Amino acid sequence: MNDLDATLAALADPTRRKVIDLLREGPRPAGELAAAVDMSAPALSRHLRVLRAGGLVEAETGSQDARLRLYTLRPEPFAALQAWLDQVQAFWAEQLGSFKNHVERTRRTL
Repeated sequence: MNDLDATLAALADPTRRKVIDLLREGPRPAGELAAAVDMSAPALSRHLRVLRAGGLVEAETGSQDARLRLYTLRPEPFAALQAWLDQVQAFWAEQLGSFKNHVERTRRTL
């Protein structure tokens, strides 16, 4: 599985997308994330494992409490996803531009 596949697979689940949305606001501990998505800590742990494996989040030990792990977003997978989406968008813009030109040429010949 390549990095883009791992990113898309991790984002396929609505709970994981909600976690990403929460982390966009800033780093959060797992317990706070679990409460925000109304899920038990063990259940959320499985989702966080998928997000970490996909490279979307990372866990850092809290500066005041070594037992506390703060989850943060990693920008690289999102930049790669955006680059791929930009390529797809450019393809469709080119296709639609070609179709527009075709329609305009055929109208002139009618």
